[in-house]
Amino acid sequence: MSNNLGVTPRDQDFSAWYNDLVIKADLADDSAVRGCMVIKPLGYALWENMQRALDDMFKATGHVNAYFPLFIPKSFLEKEADHVEGFAKECAVVTHHRLKANPNGHGLIVDPEAKLEEELIVRPTSETVIWNTYRNWIQSYRDLPLLINQWANVVRWEMRTRKFLRTTEFLWQEGHTAHATYEEAEEESRKILEVYRTFAEEWMGVPVLVGMKSENEKFAGAHHTYTIEALTQDVRAIQAGTSHHLGQNFAKAFDVKFQSKEGTLEYVYATSWGVSTRLIGTLIMVHSDDKGFVAPPRLAPVQVVIVPMGRDEETRNRTYGVSDQFAADLAAAGIRVRVDKREKESPGHKYNYWEMRGACTRIEVGPRDLDAGTVIIARRDTGDKETVSVDHVVARIPEILADMQANLFAKAKAFNLANTHRVDTWEEFESMFAGEGGAGFVLAHWDESILTAEKIAEKTKATIRCIPLEPLLPSDAEPGRCILTGNPSPRRVVFAKAY
Repeated sequence: MSNNLGVTPRDQDFSAWYNDLVIKADLADDSAVRGCMVIKPLGYALWENMQRALDDMFKATGHVNAYFPLFIPKSFLEKEADHVEGFAKECAVVTHHRLKANPNGHGLIVDPEAKLEEELIVRPTSETVIWNTYRNWIQSYRDLPLLINQWANVVRWEMRTRKFLRTTEFLWQEGHTAHATYEEAEEESRKILEVYRTFAEEWMGVPVLVGMKSENEKFAGAHHTYTIEALTQDVRAIQAGTSHHLGQNFAKAFDVKFQSKEGTLEYVYATSWGVSTRLIGTLIMVHSDDKGFVAPPRLAPVQVVIVPMGRDEETRNRTYGVSDQFAADLAAAGIRVRVDKREKESPGHKYNYWEMRGACTRIEVGPRDLDAGTVIIARRDTGDKETVSVDHVVARIPEILADMQANLFAKAKAFNLANTHRVDTWEEFESMFAGEGGAGFVLAHWDESILTAEKIAEKTKATIRCIPLEPLLPSDAEPGRCILTGNPSPRRVVFAKAY
């Protein structure tokens, strides 16, 4: 049963709450194409803010943007065995290039004479088409490193979809870099991992675990994969970003060599890395509540909404004038602000409307408060209200936004700590993951066998989310015994049920 806002409470059905909120908060809508979504202006504004911040961070670390084709010849995917095996079941395939009128009735049919000589794959990821191009761009060590990113859409034919979290088409960025040595590629993959961690924690307000994927969870075709893992309010993990050290796999598959300083021909080393609109789903599930979307101020499309009030034209003109001046002054200070002058809606309706859509703060401009030289400022995360002098509003808003940004991170960090557990026996482990719900981050010993990891997942639906780069506690780095097999284990790893 939904509340009076049309949103199912989180503690009643988290999945229904999420689906309701995405629609009610005007972030996305259903599409006529199964598994795809329409990103609405508010949701796209959030993505633009994410994109802008990340793009600046990439460029600050020496990367440049380019764009590569949406269509990839099937033969390209066949060149790297692990890669094609990892993506084959998710590929959308173009087989013909023309339609024609149906000779037997109304409508259109695929023209059988327009069959392509080679099928084209709608981009599931761009390693193959990019490395085929890099072969022409790289001849000498002077051409390295090659540091390129692209903002694009990709298609992965998902059977079970959910807006932002897993859709057939989604938006993302994908970086693809080439280096002269293994060490340089490793430095790059770790550098981008740190960019992602910084963005998640300092912009999204989402604390993450930073680690390496296990062998069976790494990217198809990678030497090894790094990840940042977040924890949602239903205590499930979500992979928020990955950075892959590809070794020389793709260079060898596409014959990308360079002449070294010593005059020898060497295969280059590669990385790839990406985050997607999945970050929006992550942000929703970490911060939002039963009133709607809660957005971290640094990324929020609307940081301030101003609600002027007045029952007659004279008082409305007065409150409108003050509101417009606040808006102009706040905008000049770099604040994203809206003024809600809808006359047919009550103040209470407007409050609920903007709370649902994630406005960080609300300035209530009423005639009685103006008589006293004050207005009321309410903040979205705590619901607290304070009376502020008209003269101090523009100075006070950035302080509230900064405090809200810090508070969202601190609240999520405390939640992560409260839902991080350590177990040493199979009975404890199995009990943690009993039922359909999540269990948080569970640190346990594992014998590093892929078969063991697969058996654990089969029995509990818990997967290895990462092997932390730094132990969460010193004791996590101590050896022990695998929870399932009893075999030696070098350290604890992080298990969780995941999206």
